[in-house]
Amino acid sequence: MGEELDRTMLFRFEQETVSRTGRILKQVFEALEEKGYDPVSQIVGYLLSGDPTYITSHKQARSLVRSVERSELLEELVKAYLVHNR
Repeated sequence: MGEELDRTMLFRFEQETVSRTGRILKQVFEALEEKGYDPVSQIVGYLLSGDPTYITSHKQARSLVRSVERSELLEELVKAYLVHNR
């Protein structure tokens, strides 16, 4: 059993999925901003809890964010951060 914990899992997404995910994040961010929310806080709340009520339904942002897995959203955010902070 300890041997299983020493392995590193490989996790990959198709590039097309990441691009779609990035577009969705941007749309959700803009909808939250338009409604006067702090987009970063609201998105973090959603990512941590899985509760879609952190995301406004304005411009179908809630439906959009739920159309992708939270792991895909996290992957897109980590990738963007690392690319911009090399």
